[in-house]
Amino acid sequence: MKNICVIGSGYVGLVTATCFADLGNKVTTVDIDENKIAKLKEGVMPIYEPGLEELVERNVKADRLNFTTSYEEGLDDAEFVFICVGTPSAVDGEADLKYVRSAAETIAEKMDHPLIIINKSTVPVGTGDWVADIVNRVQTEAIDFAVVSCPEFLREGSAITDFMNPDRNVFGSTNREAAQKVADLYAALNAPAVITDIRTSEMIKYASNAFLATRISFINEISIICERLGADVTEVARGMGLDKRIGPHFLQAGVGYGGSCFPKDVKALANMALTHGMHPQLLNAVMDINDFQRKQIATKVRELLGGTVENKTIGILGIAFKANTDDIREAPALTIMRTLANQGANVKAYDPVAMENAEREIRGVTLADNAYDVAEDADVLVLLTDWNEFKQLDMARIKGMMREPLLVDGRNIYDPDAMRELGFVYRGVGRGYNGEGVANGHAAHEDMAPVAGD
Repeated sequence: MKNICVIGSGYVGLVTATCFADLGNKVTTVDIDENKIAKLKEGVMPIYEPGLEELVERNVKADRLNFTTSYEEGLDDAEFVFICVGTPSAVDGEADLKYVRSAAETIAEKMDHPLIIINKSTVPVGTGDWVADIVNRVQTEAIDFAVVSCPEFLREGSAITDFMNPDRNVFGSTNREAAQKVADLYAALNAPAVITDIRTSEMIKYASNAFLATRISFINEISIICERLGADVTEVARGMGLDKRIGPHFLQAGVGYGGSCFPKDVKALANMALTHGMHPQLLNAVMDINDFQRKQIATKVRELLGGTVENKTIGILGIAFKANTDDIREAPALTIMRTLANQGANVKAYDPVAMENAEREIRGVTLADNAYDVAEDADVLVLLTDWNEFKQLDMARIKGMMREPLLVDGRNIYDPDAMRELGFVYRGVGRGYNGEGVANGHAAHEDMAPVAGD
């Protein structure tokens, strides 16, 4: 058993602390937000993550997991301290490190014995060296410490599984012994350990997220081409994914990526490149395609409604950026709803778990109690988050409640033929061949001749 302190009780901090406690360690989580800590002590979670509440409760009862606002209490007897604070994007995309700075300064002020300080937050390349400089500068007396980069690779909605069954764990430091000690904390997970220098470790995180975002933008651009040429992107992706060199992951065309990681990390990596005199062409294209994909959904809605959404009622299914989370940060639904509302539409929306967050963030949108209330008298229904709940809806009932049977499936979760048999006018993403032999006005047939000007 190790004594571990985790600074920050947000998404990464709370999951990290709880999982380490479940592995048999003694973990104290520190957060300066008194209200959040008070609620955690009462068993109230600040985020929605499947299985997390039960895991927290079990480890609190076992006295392996504690919460406090006191750095002194958190650092007492700790050998390892994880910095798991937010690094939001500034206007230019640069990561804002004010919370990392504050955590590093306070650790330096309060530490009274040797520590291994681990950067778990996603931070720009070079931050580990910067944190070490802060600690050296702020310490009132020289106490040994080492800084290790240990980036997180947790997916919202499956974070506990990702922590307990990682593809790999990455550890970077100028102090190889310290990096190995942190790697030993993860040894029980039986995953490959990548031990490297601190800057390479920090870069692995950004490069990984940028690559995954690139796959999403790639298949979304292919979806646009599919619509024009009369192909079905879902079958294209399936055919591609069977190639072992490509694989099926992150090839689901839809409304684009969102959340707290991909948008921020791609933008931050592009900013780092620009700052050092480079032109990140691919990263810029990834971001441009992602923005365009959201506009495409609004365009589909306008086209179905004859060119304008003014005074039309548009129902939105799903607000969270993905299923199994209440996170609406950078959610495509927010952009799409605001666009439609600004164009004069009456927008109403529902999400299974993100309603409380939506109520705080969204103005000019009616929030409904369930999916059927969203469909009531709607001129068009738009699916934006692929919750299982939406896959099991009584679509015949939905159609009967709508003013017009118009359906935009932004996640391709419905079968086009089945929806059309029910009487819907169906539009998916990249499903250019609509089963009626027409794709954007051109014959969609295997022997169709090229059209001049296409």
